[in-house]
Amino acid sequence: MEPGSSHFYVKGLVVAGTQSGVGKTTVTLGLLAVLRRRGLTVQPFKVGPDFIDPGHHTRAAGRLSRNLDGWMLTREANLALFGRQASRADVAVVEGVMGLFDGYDGVSEAGSTAQMAKWLGLPVLLVVDARAMARSAAALVHGFATFDPELPLAGVVFNRVGSAGHLDYLRQALSQLQGVPCFGGLPRNRELAIPERHLGLATAQDHPLDEEYLARLADLMEANLDLEALLAALPRLALTREEPPLATPAQVRLGVARDAAFCFYYPENLELLARFGAELVPFSPLSDRELPADLHGVYLGGGYPELKASHLSANEALRRALREGAAAGLPIYAECGGLMYLSEEITDLEGARHPMVGALPLKVRMLPRLKALGYREVTLTAPGLLGPAGTRARGHEFHYSEIAEEPADLKRLYRIANRRLGEPAAEGYCRGNVLASYVHLHFGSNPEVARCLVQGCQAYKAGL
Repeated sequence: MEPGSSHFYVKGLVVAGTQSGVGKTTVTLGLLAVLRRRGLTVQPFKVGPDFIDPGHHTRAAGRLSRNLDGWMLTREANLALFGRQASRADVAVVEGVMGLFDGYDGVSEAGSTAQMAKWLGLPVLLVVDARAMARSAAALVHGFATFDPELPLAGVVFNRVGSAGHLDYLRQALSQLQGVPCFGGLPRNRELAIPERHLGLATAQDHPLDEEYLARLADLMEANLDLEALLAALPRLALTREEPPLATPAQVRLGVARDAAFCFYYPENLELLARFGAELVPFSPLSDRELPADLHGVYLGGGYPELKASHLSANEALRRALREGAAAGLPIYAECGGLMYLSEEITDLEGARHPMVGALPLKVRMLPRLKALGYREVTLTAPGLLGPAGTRARGHEFHYSEIAEEPADLKRLYRIANRRLGEPAAEGYCRGNVLASYVHLHFGSNPEVARCLVQGCQAYKAGL
């Protein structure tokens, strides 16, 4: 912030790719690591609903990464979120999603990285996979540089370059384009690749980015990119920080499952719950033998419970505590992995059955293929933990499991529509004060959802 000014100044860029799988995350993590090593405060962001990349960003930057999303959140909400977080940094680094122009459909920019870059006023650093390409790379970059004249490219970084001679060919080809500099090329390096799992990379919990890994990644950036030229090419943004309203003093204790099995939470969800009066109390379904004392509610987020199914099942004491809490009316809200954990059992791909909490009369089985992936809009069809009938919120669904058995009379509170306007589905399984769904809701799409969840905890506390 400049003296006597209400504006905060920050440099920033969006790291985008020509398509998925070109190395956006590697370049993003490398930039976060090397800029942090240079003494700069770097604020990371991720475009889209992804939970995994932000976890890695957070490790590399030493600052909590945030999701920006053009469908779950309004333009104003995205700008406010970006302003609050980026105004506390020297540089903002935003990792895009899919290819630069890929979004909700084939005719508009809605939901794309390009749209978000334009909303934020940031230039794009385009990552190009240079394998088996030389002069053709210039034609590819030319198309991306001219497809949308309103979207500025900061320049290009080539990835998976075969040799110094290969990079020289690429530089020569790109020199024919006006105003699109090449900031370097990264060699192929399998040792620095983060292993992949269904639905994306391994999580930060399962593949920790330790100091040695980050140092090697920063060294790779220093040796192969012109970082001074890249930083010089970035404009300074003037941001006005909008602080959220003052938080309500904590009135209820809300247990939040946080461990290697349950790690998918939008930070804004937790912050909104705290703002409306919840003291967030972390616990581990993997290792804790009992719930934290004096809880008035539980939030079970998503993650990979199927990979920890035997450990979750073996912790009978915690499963029993949750089951008894549910029977006693304890408010429990669960998303995706949390839904699976609350079921009676999970059947893995080998056919082994793992008993779970049993708070809901459901049985879950894993599938070798993707079951569901996409944005969802949820409307409550009856009053529940998240609000009165008619309450709407937006979120995202992605999983490789399905409900194998469910009673026909089990109450469902959600009417779920996807963005492609298919037939709405009934979901949001409810029994007593338990509400569980495969949808990861972003409370920023409707903050009243968080308020109502806290109010449900308050009502439970008042009845004790």
